[in-house]
Amino acid sequence: MNAPSDAFLHDKLRALQTQADEFIAVRRDIHRHPEMGYKEYRTSDLVAEQLSAWGYQVTRGLGGTGLVGQLKKGTGERRIGIRADMDALPIDEATGLHYASCNAGIMHACGHDGHTAMLLAAAKHLAQHGRFSGTLNVIFQPAEEGLGGAKKMMEDGLFKQFPCDAIFAMHNMPGQPQGHLVLRDGSAMASSDNVTITLHGKGGHGAMPHVAIDPVVAGAAIVMGLQSIVARNIDPQHMAIITVGAFNAGVANNVIPQTATLRLSVRSLDREVRSLLEQRICELVQAQAKSYGVTAEIDYQRGYPVLVNHWAETEFARAVAEELVGPEHVVRQGRALNGSEDFAFMLEEVPGSYVLIGNGDGSGDGHGACMVHNPGYDFNDKNVAIGSAFWSLLVERYLLA
Repeated sequence: MNAPSDAFLHDKLRALQTQADEFIAVRRDIHRHPEMGYKEYRTSDLVAEQLSAWGYQVTRGLGGTGLVGQLKKGTGERRIGIRADMDALPIDEATGLHYASCNAGIMHACGHDGHTAMLLAAAKHLAQHGRFSGTLNVIFQPAEEGLGGAKKMMEDGLFKQFPCDAIFAMHNMPGQPQGHLVLRDGSAMASSDNVTITLHGKGGHGAMPHVAIDPVVAGAAIVMGLQSIVARNIDPQHMAIITVGAFNAGVANNVIPQTATLRLSVRSLDREVRSLLEQRICELVQAQAKSYGVTAEIDYQRGYPVLVNHWAETEFARAVAEELVGPEHVVRQGRALNGSEDFAFMLEEVPGSYVLIGNGDGSGDGHGACMVHNPGYDFNDKNVAIGSAFWSLLVERYLLA
């Protein structure tokens, strides 16, 4: 299905379309000047300058380059937070666009430029035309891409300085029709943990393996054994992923190395499964290592937790989405995703929901279907109006005047 036709546009969407070009230009400017996590200096300056001009009280320095713009209207006591991420990825852009990255080796390959532009557009509309009574906190977060910017903002006092009764965020989703809104209550995105296993053996000559203790053979057995955890320890109706992304050992074909290193990515959609995976990985690695005569060091780093959307806030967002674009353009209970997102930390402290907006499915002009984290990806500018209209309507409905 396509986005709503002009004849059935919601008034809020009509209003946001009138300023879409302004923020498409902002989006493309940010795209042209991407910045890595905790280094979003230019982007943060741009956001702060615009928010201040529209009357927001701007607080900077949360999470380093993160900032919050606060706007109060009326006497309402409810408080809502809307979050957008700002960081880019270490990828060489290959789009050929006239606004392609001018920073070598860095590009907005995940659409955070679009997320920032959508929230800015909503912030301007709400400041100038918003009909609400209460407190709006627009949160611009650094370092979502694996660096935990959300957690750092919280450690710096985000919710102590800016209490929220509910919090929301949005991410574009290639493969979904452009402008469609996808919601899901419950577990929506996977946890992501990183594990480094170092095996210590006894080096030796490849021609005399009997006088060495080979960590490569032990590592190979561990790689195979790890998959038995998913196959035999986890309920088949639950998702679990153990990926060995790196196995490094030795430099010569006739030398048995002293050590071998395995690096794992571990994901799940259930908090109990996540803990079971950690327990069984550690048990299996130690047992396998011992059986081959090597010793094992395990560095198990818990990363992003399972992202769990709260039912009431998700149901509220569903109602707003259906009002804005019509039920035929809303997926009420989308599939859970195996990717991870540090907005999960915020949802552990404040009830809320993480919404997806379709970036395109390849139909029509074919734009938007390229998956994120790809050098050919680009955010779909048609979503600037729809995304900002959704935020504007969500705020007004939550903070009823």
